[in-house]
Amino acid sequence: MELNDVASCLEALGNPVRLQVFRTLVRSGPQGLNFGQLQERIGIPRSTLAHHLGTMVQAGVLRQERDGREVFNRIDFARLQLALRFVMAECCQDSPAG
Repeated sequence: MELNDVASCLEALGNPVRLQVFRTLVRSGPQGLNFGQLQERIGIPRSTLAHHLGTMVQAGVLRQERDGREVFNRIDFARLQLALRFVMAECCQDSPAG
């Protein structure tokens, strides 16, 4: 994963509402939540939720998948792990204990 990709992922989570959405979806696991379920749990207007979801999809933090008439929102756990691995890859490299 490249620096700009990781920065985009982290930037998408740098908003309190998006972080709340993210945490709610993490709790739901790989099956995710449909739009209505997510809106019910977060308690924000549909247009606001749609805006935040769009930002997160564009950053690659989550995926939206259609199943019939429903759209499910799912965290891209593999991409998230890559981003965190990138951030932690050089942990303690400059420490005297190395």
